[in-house]
Amino acid sequence: MLDRGKRLEELANRVQYLMDVKGGGEWGNLNELLDEIRFVQQSIYDHTEAAVFREIERIEERITFLEIRAADLLTPAEIVNIVRSPQRFTLTDILENVYDSYTELGGAGDCNVDPAVVAARATITRRVKNRLYRHQVMVIGHEKGRGEEYRNGGCAKPWGNAKALQYMKVAETEGIPIHFYIFTPGAYPTEDYPGAAQQIARNIYAMARLEVPMVSFISEGGSGGAEAIGLSDMRLMGSRGYYSVISPEGAAAIEGKIREGEKVPRELLEHCAAQLHITAEDNLRLGTIDRIVAEPPLGARREDYSFFHRLRYEMIRATDEVVLKTKSFRAFRAYALKAQASEKDVPEDFEVLVNWDLTEPEVERLLELRSQKYRAMGRGGYVEAKTGGIPVLRKARELASSGFYELKYGLLRPHQRNVQKVIEDVTGESSVFLRKVTSPVRAAYEFVFPAPEHPVPKSPIEGGEERSVFREEWETYVSPLANEDGTVTCPNAQKYGCLDLWIPDLYGEFSGVCPTCGHHFPLEYRWYLEHLFDKGSVREFNHHIHSTNPLGFEGFDARLEKDIKRTGRRSSMITCDARVGGIKLVLAMLFGDFRNGTVGSAEGEKFVRACDRARTTRRPLLAYVHTTGGIRIHEGTLGVTQMPKCTLAVREYIESGGLYIVVYDNNSYAGPVASFLGCSPYQFAIRSSRIGFAGPRVIRETTGQDVPPDYHSAKNALRRGHIQGIWDRREFRKNLLDALMTMGGSNLYYK
Repeated sequence: MLDRGKRLEELANRVQYLMDVKGGGEWGNLNELLDEIRFVQQSIYDHTEAAVFREIERIEERITFLEIRAADLLTPAEIVNIVRSPQRFTLTDILENVYDSYTELGGAGDCNVDPAVVAARATITRRVKNRLYRHQVMVIGHEKGRGEEYRNGGCAKPWGNAKALQYMKVAETEGIPIHFYIFTPGAYPTEDYPGAAQQIARNIYAMARLEVPMVSFISEGGSGGAEAIGLSDMRLMGSRGYYSVISPEGAAAIEGKIREGEKVPRELLEHCAAQLHITAEDNLRLGTIDRIVAEPPLGARREDYSFFHRLRYEMIRATDEVVLKTKSFRAFRAYALKAQASEKDVPEDFEVLVNWDLTEPEVERLLELRSQKYRAMGRGGYVEAKTGGIPVLRKARELASSGFYELKYGLLRPHQRNVQKVIEDVTGESSVFLRKVTSPVRAAYEFVFPAPEHPVPKSPIEGGEERSVFREEWETYVSPLANEDGTVTCPNAQKYGCLDLWIPDLYGEFSGVCPTCGHHFPLEYRWYLEHLFDKGSVREFNHHIHSTNPLGFEGFDARLEKDIKRTGRRSSMITCDARVGGIKLVLAMLFGDFRNGTVGSAEGEKFVRACDRARTTRRPLLAYVHTTGGIRIHEGTLGVTQMPKCTLAVREYIESGGLYIVVYDNNSYAGPVASFLGCSPYQFAIRSSRIGFAGPRVIRETTGQDVPPDYHSAKNALRRGHIQGIWDRREFRKNLLDALMTMGGSNLYYK
């Protein structure tokens, strides 16, 4: 009787799972099939045992047929349904079935810093020639739970990501590999300290140079939430997982301009899921993951022990491969590992044992390979036009320039500084000795021949001389906004009694700033290029790198062409050499006129090259964000991988002694703030700008809470510690020059 009841319940679960995958019970008459099972369960004592088993076999045969049919016709949206099914395996299942033992860190269950993030010290065992070997690893991942609301469906809060970072550093201290497991539709969008965007940026920045092997497995990888623990040396993905820049529902709401509260049509959802290229096969083809871990045709569930056996093998094998790549002598072991991997079934024993400890030179090699890996991501997502000169000559010029600066600042400057330091030390010692001897004589000399008094020279900035020159420069460029003949009312007029502003005055003499309350009206990005830098010093480079439509997103070509025609530009990133007060710097500017300042493969590549240029020339790097709407969803995961790619480049620049300053203006949201912008040690905001991870609508839809109108204001960002200061637009140039002179180390060319 128990067997019959148990089998019937299993059949009901299989039908329910099919309903989850297909988004309802209409497909394959699943509703009727489930009713049949329930009827047999209720009338089980009214029939003979043989009759019940015959009915069970009939229903099972029908379910098996439907499962095969469903697996053959899986769409990307249905794969999303698989991942979100309550019967999908979770991180807890992995800890219990893949690892031999584990100890959860940072709390357990609901007594946790953030139950959506689990960190555990675990042991994983391999058998080599009938002998067992144990490896210690740190496991960090998202836990969705099984209907547990307190876990937020795997959406990590900022303090959850901070906990993840804490145990990454523990693993680094102890020299053990890290295994990441990603089960999240996205991060929990709150700005409460330490802030969703800022904490993700800190995590990515740290992972860029973490000195231990890292392997990640993706089941559900949603945008920035996934990247918070996703930067790794080897990225695996379940064959029925998805990895995307945005959820299909979010993309459909944007593409279909769906109003808040309205239901997204199923056809639009299916369309967007297909357009985003979110499946494992798509991501392997795009180069954003390294390998696919096979699951059962309809995805692995909690009791799929053969899948856990395979996952255990794949995690050990991936860690072995990462470690072996750092070794000088690895040919035979790498060959044995590769030969073993080609076997169809998962072997019980490993052919070789690989020690996961790394020496110092091997750590250097590990970091170098990680840098190369991420720099290569997204290279197929943009085009390099031939108008920027002959590629061979351009490359030769870059190499010559690199050699020159390396010789000048890498070889000669340190010797010059050493010699200068010795001279200063000798001079200092001599002067103390001589002062003892000559001071009585000098005192007598100064008494007889007093020195004339000289006025103290004023700093050109403090004395206002620079500002007077600045005003003359302003006269050469007038914002086109000033051409309108009329007045505008300040949004703070009721609060501060601001008078109506004459538009030519507002966008001319007042620099777009209300003289009464200081409210900043938006200005076009060209205004900054003309007024912020020394006259004629702005020289653009990388202009031959163009945005394109790498995924063939339907309708995007026309929108791209429209923006190109309207702006005369082919990406939302402008990279330039420029000067401020005579100091040379490298500028990377995101502007909103082109695709709302979103970041795709072209913008990421231009930013990386700007970092490299600043590093080579020992110049400061300024990232001015006129506006950014986040990562460009039409490039899918090619776009989202720009987050780790750019962060890695900027970290290498900062560690080389560079000065990286970020200035936000207007609206700055999402991925760029949660990565290569938010990791800067010096972040400032222009007054009246707004900074955050997600807009009010996304916050409301995700958390069910309304946020006040000033939630993302620069003042609140400063109050939360996300930025270091607020600048007035009229003082932008002066503040920037002050920052260049007072911040940054001695490796800058002018220090």
